[in-house]
Formats: sequence, C-alpha cells, structure tokens
Amino acid sequence: MASSSEAWIGSAYLFLQSKKIVLPSLYGNSQQKPKVFQALKLALADSTGSVNGVDVLKVHCSDPHLIVQLKFCKEENCRKFLQSYREGALQKSLQNHLQLTLSMPTISVETDLKTGSEHLDRMLNEVERCLDCIYKEKPDRLRDEEIAELEKSLRSLTCRHENNVVVAKTSNSLNSSSLPYPSGASSLPQGTTFIFQGQYFANRTLTRDDHQKFAKLVSKKWKQVGRSLQKNCRALRDPVIDNLALEYDREGLYEQAYQLLLKFIQSEGKRATLQRLIAALEENSLIHLAEELLGLHHSDNDTS
Repeated sequence: MASSSEAWIGSAYLFLQSKKIVLPSLYGNSQQKPKVFQALKLALADSTGSVNGVDVLKVHCSDPHLIVQLKFCKEENCRKFLQSYREGALQKSLQNHLQLTLSMPTISVETDLKTGSEHLDRMLNEVERCLDCIYKEKPDRLRDEEIAELEKSLRSLTCRHENNVVVAKTSNSLNSSSLPYPSGASSLPQGTTFIFQGQYFANRTLTRDDHQKFAKLVSKKWKQVGRSLQKNCRALRDPVIDNLALEYDREGLYEQAYQLLLKFIQSEGKRATLQRLIAALEENSLIHLAEELLGLHHSDNDTS
C-alpha cells in the first residue's frame, strides 16, 4: 500500500451488461449517451457519498459490455466503493438511475469488477486484497476528453435543476409542515446533488456525525448560521435563537449550537439537508467548517 510520502492512487474496470437494453448501443447514441453517463456518475456518487469519490477516466463500448475505467485517489473512498459494490447497493443504484434517466420502468444490470488479470468479484470478502489489487493497477491514461465534456454538460444540467428547486422551495416554504426526524441519507431521492466551490456533492439529510461536527466547530458563529437557516425555517424565527442562547448559556457554545441544529432537524425533517447547512455556512464565511462536513479536510499526515 502507499507509503507516508506517497499518494494513494489506484484503478479498476467496471464491466456493465444488461439483458433488457444494449448498453454499448445506447452509449454510442449521441442523445442517449449523456443520460447513461449521468446515471453512472450518480450511482458512483451514491457508492462513496461524494460525486468526487471516484473518477471516470474512459468508457469503452465492447458489446455486450460497457467498460468503465475508474480512478481512485483516496483509500477511504475506494473502501466505500467496494462495500457498496459488495452489498449490491451500487448495482441497485445504477439500475434506479438508469430507469429515471432513460424513462424505463425496469432495468436489470449485471456488474463485474476487474483489475488487470484479477477478477475482484471472486475476492470481495477480502477487502485488503481487493484494495491492494486496485492500488497496484495504476491508471494508464488521463481523463478522456469526451468524459470531460460529458461532466461539463452534467454540471450545467445540475445547476439549472438546483435553480428550479430553490424557486419551488421559496414559494412553498411557508405552507410546509414538519416531517418526522429523518433516519438517514436514504430518505432523499437518489441522484440529488449540489455544487460547492465548483465540485459536485451528493445531497442527503443531516446525520448525527454532521450534527456533532457542527456543534463542535461552529463556535461563536452559531447564531449567525441560525439566522441564515431561519430564512426558510419557521421553527427558528425570532425570538427562538435568542431564547436558545439564554437557555443554554451555562452549558456553553457547543450545547447552544447543538440545540440550534437539533431544532432545525426536528422541524424540517427530510428537508434538513446537507445542502442547506452548507449554504448557511458559506453565507457566513465558514468555509473551513463546510469543507470539514464534506470530507475535504485532511491532515498532512493523512495517507488514506
């Protein structure tokens, strides 16, 4: 595996085949190609929790297979991908996204994962061995120009989608009722993404880990973040934030921030998303905390 001074980089080939549709033919069609690529990118994002968790270098058409060359730049993301692949979550996610983008009722996709001469499907229970195979298979190319153009088109599509979502939420926010406390990221429709500093991230409901990180790191700016969140959250309207400050003054900043976000989560339910919190943090110049929640901060000694 990588030494302390060496970045963790590996590569693998994902083979995709469907009995109901001919994936190479669809991908070879100029109108269908962006739809297939979008489904693929969103499924990969679901597998790692980030649209930047795994890179697509090239897509090969070799009937009956669509062969996707993947690049991993972080061991942690590769582990998440392997877990998702082993549990069948990646396969299910890809099928769901293809059904949505291609407007088809049901699509079944068969998958195989390989590195060189190694067939990783035969050793999926040996995670370290799989990681070692992927790490040894260094990428033999840069990202294909066609892939770069497809990702550019996908970013443009996502931006337009998000603008429409913001308008819809603004017009309906005052009539929204409270939802139950969310059980996890799966409560959001698959494929929902947002952009932070030019990068894509998979949107999801806030988790316990997000909650605790926010309370620990936001410090004295918790009230400002609360003011930003209250614009579309009736439960945080004045004088709620000031009351929280007084009620939990003796417990300190952590508890005040914790109670603020708890009220937001409980009142907004499934709408208490990572995207909304990141937007509030950006508005208050808390970029470091936003990056922390998105997993973009790593210490100099982090070799994973």
